[in-house]
Amino acid sequence: MLDHTRDDKTARHLEHLSEALDSGTKHRVRRLINSLSGGEIGDLLESLPLTKRLAVWELVDPELDGEVLVEVNDEVRASLIRDMAPAELVAAVGDLDIDDLADILDDLPDAVIREVLHAMDRENRERLEQVLSYPEDSAGGLMDPDVVTIRADVTLDVVLRYLRLRGELPAGIDQLFVVNRSGKYLGDLKLSDLLTRDPSSTVADLMDRSRPAMPVSMVAGQVAIEFEHHDLISAPVVDERNVLLGRITIDDVVDVIREEAEHSVLTMAGLDEEDDMFAPIVQSARRRWLWLGVNLITALVAAMVLYAFEPTLDQVVATAVLFPVVMSMGGIAGTQTLTLVIRGMATGQVSASNAPAILRKELAVGVLNGLVFSLLVAVIAFYWYGDIRLGAVMAVAILANLFAGALAGALIPGILKRLSIDPALAGGVVLTTVTDVVGILAFIGLATYILLGS
Repeated sequence: MLDHTRDDKTARHLEHLSEALDSGTKHRVRRLINSLSGGEIGDLLESLPLTKRLAVWELVDPELDGEVLVEVNDEVRASLIRDMAPAELVAAVGDLDIDDLADILDDLPDAVIREVLHAMDRENRERLEQVLSYPEDSAGGLMDPDVVTIRADVTLDVVLRYLRLRGELPAGIDQLFVVNRSGKYLGDLKLSDLLTRDPSSTVADLMDRSRPAMPVSMVAGQVAIEFEHHDLISAPVVDERNVLLGRITIDDVVDVIREEAEHSVLTMAGLDEEDDMFAPIVQSARRRWLWLGVNLITALVAAMVLYAFEPTLDQVVATAVLFPVVMSMGGIAGTQTLTLVIRGMATGQVSASNAPAILRKELAVGVLNGLVFSLLVAVIAFYWYGDIRLGAVMAVAILANLFAGALAGALIPGILKRLSIDPALAGGVVLTTVTDVVGILAFIGLATYILLGS
């Protein structure tokens, strides 16, 4: 629901912006674009061809530049940065939160990075270095080191006076983290409790010790799962000694969820979610060569198997008409299982402990569907050609290929993962090869043996 709402909203903004651009009214374009948030502007810029994108980028309020650069994908960000003067870039990224700055720092020119680091105080430089020392797709890479900590033995009144002296709080804060003198995480105090409970109560009386802290090495996908399971708005990040290092907020987790969803969809087609939709034609074509080439090789393997049964195709024309049905049915059944298993692996619902049960269940589903659809297709084949033997061949081949598709769909993701290959990227290609080859061998092989008596 939310994704459709966001897509519809972006489409409406894009339509209005295109009308304004076509009318040639800069004032209208500037007013329209700067009425949006940084994320909405980023979505629009990704949706525009390069020339229009740069024209609109020039009209974006400089105060929004940094937020927009954080929101767009890597390739679009590079195109925008190339169009900016070093002084503009320094001004744009200078006020970003540490975690956001860490996300885009590598994309900035060296001269700009030096200026940005020179303008930062020592504490913020150390915080930035800390975030950069962790992998981008880990809790450490997601965290913001700007946290507010308190001690357990003080009263709420003392905490309130401390916050007033501090003057401001980090954006998106919903809780204060409780630490001991060594900086080890003990629990958290909700701002709602701080504001509504008796000021003479101590932090120890009201703090929540049950909320999970995120290990700094936890992968981003698991962080998103923890936020979902515990309905978190923010969460502390700790090292192996339980020392508080920073916090992760829900806005960063939403980005992780969206990126993982895009990755799952696009990698199945051999594409990268960071690619620019309006990249040059030759560049886009070359990026797709690898998996087109891999698919060509696997298709040739299936064709070679089919070539071995060419005499059958020549003598029994019905097999040429019907064998695509066998392959497509196996491919669809296998894709359903493959998608289910890949999703389960991504969400942590599939592991070594339950993999055998999942395999048995998917094989049973494959057999049941195979029985249902093999009988249906057999009846259709008999009705078309009046040959009960051809119907029997179709039935056995459909049953065999649906079973093979279920088996391959359940096993391929785990095998690819063991080989350090992304299942979402290569799973579909391998599965197609398996179901095509099994389908050809089952159907044309049986047709050769039964129909031609070979």
